[in-house]
Amino acid sequence: MIRFGVLSTAKIGAQQVLPAIQQSQHARITAVASRDEKKAKKLAKTIGAPLSFGSYEALLNSDEIDAVYVPLPTAHHIEWTLKAAAAGKHVLCEKPIALKAAEIKKVIKARDKYRVQISEAFMVTYHPQWLKVKDLIKSGKIGDLRHVQGAFCYHNIDPTNMRNRPELGGGVLPDIGVYPTVVTRFVTGLEPKRVQANVNFDSTFKTDSYSSIKAEFDSFELSFYVSTQMALRQHMVFHGTKGFIEINAPFNSNIYEGSTVQLHNANHSDVKTYHFFNINQYTLQADAFAQAIKSKSKGKTTIFSLEDSLKNQQMIDAVYASGKSGGNWRKV
Repeated sequence: MIRFGVLSTAKIGAQQVLPAIQQSQHARITAVASRDEKKAKKLAKTIGAPLSFGSYEALLNSDEIDAVYVPLPTAHHIEWTLKAAAAGKHVLCEKPIALKAAEIKKVIKARDKYRVQISEAFMVTYHPQWLKVKDLIKSGKIGDLRHVQGAFCYHNIDPTNMRNRPELGGGVLPDIGVYPTVVTRFVTGLEPKRVQANVNFDSTFKTDSYSSIKAEFDSFELSFYVSTQMALRQHMVFHGTKGFIEINAPFNSNIYEGSTVQLHNANHSDVKTYHFFNINQYTLQADAFAQAIKSKSKGKTTIFSLEDSLKNQQMIDAVYASGKSGGNWRKV
């Protein structure tokens, strides 16, 4: 078993990722660290971790830890990922791993220098529904892909929430704007050439709360919108010359009662539905990451790479640049 330590008692970790890791076939949570030792002990007891630490440094110095999961606020991801790597720990870092593409280049150098595995936690890339979409597109079931549409929204106006605090790396694009981009890139294997975007900032929080994006790829277009202040919705459609694919729960499939991928033919006379029940994409992510550590980068497993993270962030950087320019096209 790969022994994980977690930095902080953040909600996403405590409620979703840590219980999922405890269900992994290849990994376990061994320790929890927090600047509040009482919180660390409480969470460790709740999830069945034998160790707790009153500082992040103490966890990184422990010989009982092989890998670190980092669910800290976004603004602290780079700092603690680099510190963990320097301590010889493998790192699974919550998305987004960085707020600028240039920061990810530093992490790539650290990964290679310290010979550790470092991966951004894009759990969606491990879910079989996205492997199915990828296969359907590759096998030509919808003909030539021409357009991808997406939406990801929720409503959160809590001023204390990190998503509404710019100093912690808040904003809609870092939080969920990365998802339509990453799944489109994942299933097509292609990269955007240029983007055009409208980015709106909340006057109170000073974070971006809505964005509408258009991206040009070589053979198709991607258009999507994201918001932290709209009614809850997530949806993705891949439209081709011979049909289209709809995904009803593309990103948070675990909170819905099963997710579906529907394949429609050109005249709607035939619909094939692929159901996915009782699948925890966080557990699949933990399994893949632990196996990558065990395989010592010999290609036995596939995890979301830092090179992929760099390309995804380069697109987000271009989206911000387009928004700042008033919606002019920006090269990725």
